[in-house]
Amino acid sequence: MSASTPFPPTPQFDTREQTVQSGNTILIRLPNGDTKAVKIDKDSTVSLGRLGGFHANELLNEPFGRTYDIVDKKLTLVPPRTLAEVGRFFPEDTDATNELINDGEFVQPLTLEEIQALKQSGAHASEIIKMQIEQHANYSLKTEYSKEKYKKRKEAKYSKTFTTIEPTLFNVCDYWFKKDQARIRDIRVDALSQILNLANIRPGGRYIAVDDASGVLVSGILERMGGLGRLITICNIDSPPPYPVMVNMNFKSETVTPVLSSLNWATAQRDHTPLVPPVDVPSDQIKSERQKSRLNKRKAATDLLNGTREDLFAGEFEALIVASDYEPFSILERLVPYLAGSASIVVQSPYVQVLSDLHTKLRALPGYLCPSVTEVWLRRYQVLPGRTHPTMNTSGSGGFILHAIKVYVSRLCGSTRVDLGVRYNDENANAITSHRRPKASASNSSNGVSTVVAADVAMADADDD
Repeated sequence: MSASTPFPPTPQFDTREQTVQSGNTILIRLPNGDTKAVKIDKDSTVSLGRLGGFHANELLNEPFGRTYDIVDKKLTLVPPRTLAEVGRFFPEDTDATNELINDGEFVQPLTLEEIQALKQSGAHASEIIKMQIEQHANYSLKTEYSKEKYKKRKEAKYSKTFTTIEPTLFNVCDYWFKKDQARIRDIRVDALSQILNLANIRPGGRYIAVDDASGVLVSGILERMGGLGRLITICNIDSPPPYPVMVNMNFKSETVTPVLSSLNWATAQRDHTPLVPPVDVPSDQIKSERQKSRLNKRKAATDLLNGTREDLFAGEFEALIVASDYEPFSILERLVPYLAGSASIVVQSPYVQVLSDLHTKLRALPGYLCPSVTEVWLRRYQVLPGRTHPTMNTSGSGGFILHAIKVYVSRLCGSTRVDLGVRYNDENANAITSHRRPKASASNSSNGVSTVVAADVAMADADDD
């Protein structure tokens, strides 16, 4: 292929549908800013608590990112705001102040009973908010910023609108981090991006993952692989792990099934013989179609297990990604032999001491190149005209990451034979004789002048066994 001829693009699948499909678990942003996950099934009703419910069929085949209003269990599409409206909400300058507002004064004559009566009569949230603003005694004394905050508080309280969120890796990881960061081992969106970059995840790659973080690592790897390559996960159970984060990603089955396989720690050992039920049953002993179907499923599961083990033992994987509660060095001892040369090793932990101990062990072994530990840090900013500043609250840490590169080493290191438990490129290689200039030594001095004598001294060759 000539230099001017472009390389053909690598085929890559869309990992998920771009519209809402039946069976999807989608994320919805509520008026108060919270995010909720709901299951969308055809011919079903979705309940959003205080906001009410609606028929799920109205969301099917609709693109993500739209805002809807619930009116009598029906959805009404809310048009997006124009640039002029957005600019009106954030004025650059204002002369109004809040100094004349008395917080203790009774400023809202609209009582709770009257508001409940309006809601029961079917009044829209915008009408209730408008009435509250008109009867508010001090509303005109507020600054434009205070007026906007007041409207947002009332909308969060009375509005019945929601927005569908596109299930990108960023949105799903951020949702789980805010929901329960301990379940994903404090892996924040910035930490996840660094893990995937350090592991060099790409379409067509071969990777091993130990994911005890509810599947956030597996989800990120599958999205970047785009349906091409091989991913083997090691878990604690015989059946494939559930990985709840993957449920929110809504992956297509054709992008997951041919790529992802799972083994438990026992079946990942070469000397282990899996206990599988018999599948070769004589045809005269098959008494029903149900029994035949069960045997076929059992045979398919056995073939999948054996094929996954053979693929793992063949080695030449490009990266090992670990986020587990187990001691990380024992995991590396078990799985590093299956990695290819120059493969990346990435280990995540919420605690720095775990990775510090691992870092000390890896530095003493020549099979690991440049092990390093980093702490990820994220600072979010509010970006508004005249009010750009860091957010008032932020997360303390997104965990710690250790990265190293596997290298092939000689079985002989100096004069000491070292068993590293890895494959070698040349088992007959010997240690290289190194030369160095020793420290200068002072000789006898005459006339008060010292003469420095130095010579190149070759180190003794290492003894060959």
